[in-house]
Amino acid sequence: QARPARRRRGRGAMEAPWAREVAEVERTLGTSAARGLSEAQVAEKREKHGYNELPKEEGTSFWALVLEQFDDPLVKILLVAAVVSAAIAFNEMHEKGEPFSVGQFVEPLVILLILILNAIVGVYQESNAEKSLEALKEMQPDNCRVNREGVFAEISARELVPGDVVELRVGDKVPADVRVAELKTTTLRVEQMALTGESVSVSKMVEPIAQDDCEIQSKSSMLFSGTTLANGHCLAIVTATGMDTEIGKIQEQLEAAAAERAEEKTPLKQKIEEFSDQLQLIISVICVSVWLINFRMFVDLENMTIDFKTAIYYFQIAVALAVAAVPEGLPTVITMCLALGTRKMAKRNAIVRKLPAVETLGCTSVICSDKTGTLTTNQMSVRQMVTCGSSDADLVLNAVTGSTYDPKDGNVDLGGKALTPAQRKLAQICSLCNESTIELNEKGKFRHVGAPTESALTVLVEKLLGGEQKASDSVVPANDEFASSVDKVATLEFTRDRKSMSVITRASGANELLVKGAPESLLERCTHVMTSNGSKT
Repeated sequence: QARPARRRRGRGAMEAPWAREVAEVERTLGTSAARGLSEAQVAEKREKHGYNELPKEEGTSFWALVLEQFDDPLVKILLVAAVVSAAIAFNEMHEKGEPFSVGQFVEPLVILLILILNAIVGVYQESNAEKSLEALKEMQPDNCRVNREGVFAEISARELVPGDVVELRVGDKVPADVRVAELKTTTLRVEQMALTGESVSVSKMVEPIAQDDCEIQSKSSMLFSGTTLANGHCLAIVTATGMDTEIGKIQEQLEAAAAERAEEKTPLKQKIEEFSDQLQLIISVICVSVWLINFRMFVDLENMTIDFKTAIYYFQIAVALAVAAVPEGLPTVITMCLALGTRKMAKRNAIVRKLPAVETLGCTSVICSDKTGTLTTNQMSVRQMVTCGSSDADLVLNAVTGSTYDPKDGNVDLGGKALTPAQRKLAQICSLCNESTIELNEKGKFRHVGAPTESALTVLVEKLLGGEQKASDSVVPANDEFASSVDKVATLEFTRDRKSMSVITRASGANELLVKGAPESLLERCTHVMTSNGSKT
């Protein structure tokens, strides 16, 4: 089936925006960070570049999936055997003048039933895999905040065109490839794991870099579609949409690789085909041999005559031997074994698109993989909490259980004691000196918005104080209580140089500086510690 021509990559992408000043990017795209595009410009650009979306692969139809299950040499042999067996049974009924009876067709019906069950299992598995793969395409965000004609509004990310000015905050997914135009905070960090596989968030800046041709990691003035802001707030100019983005290039490469390997056969399929070829040869030799051995029974060489009735009788014997030699249960046994393997992998969130892929994985000797998000879950959790006891020399260690972002997954072992003032102050700092939050998605799973480390601290606060809060619809009521009790006056984001993050809060007219960061960075600046009773030593 012919597919519609796809817009060629490159028509919508600006050349090396990461190496250009913001003013040059604005001139090239006919936009400005202050006003964005006009509606007329948007319509013109959409006509040229299309919508900001990745083209969806045409799904395989139900009947195409069914036919694929019968595209196997061994299955084809069984189909031929079933047809021949049915023909022989019909011929016998005709000769004897017997009425039609299902009992005469038991053998071909059993073979067909086995093949149908085999096809049902295969179609069911592949249909589920297709649905799961479609769910993976939800990496692109649905909505974004864009500036058009000087007014910010929430629109569908699909509507973006090159030149649009978007506003991005902590936790937002980048809707297209964009050039950072203005920082609203001192730092801007992005999680690029979707593109590079690295879990460490990357710092971004407004200044251009010197190289036109460089790898993704070096494009420090660019944010890429599908990545997520770990902290910071910025304005950015869209430079590429749809298939012109970096994630679009990856999809194009994957589709090209899949097309090249579409006809490549798995080790199991190769062995089954070899076995099928040998089986066909053996069955053919047996049939011909049995028929020729008995040719004197139906051929009169002296009179050169043939008894066709006897010839057909011995032909039926040869065919019966051939049908008996076909392993009718083998395809079903193979399919069931692969389906069981698929089921085990599905429990570990692995998607198996084709059943033979299970066996192929078993034949793999070397696997090249990144770590974070693939071999690990890219989730962080607090394992231990340390505060001072009755003196600065007395440390109180509390174990923390739970390894997910679910606040109710585990707790803090306080040894049956109440929270001390020092532990409450620690919870306050963890909550307020923090730009992340926890959300409950539609599937009932908890996900973090922001940096994983800060999200782990958010969960710790809930484990410490969540039980003290009134009934609430919020996932993080304790954190919400802290946020509503004070006003944040200023925030100084974490940097690699300072190795700390600071927040100035105001409550009852008094300011307080809350800081979190690396121990070696904070301890050298400290003059006092808070003991368990709340006094400062």
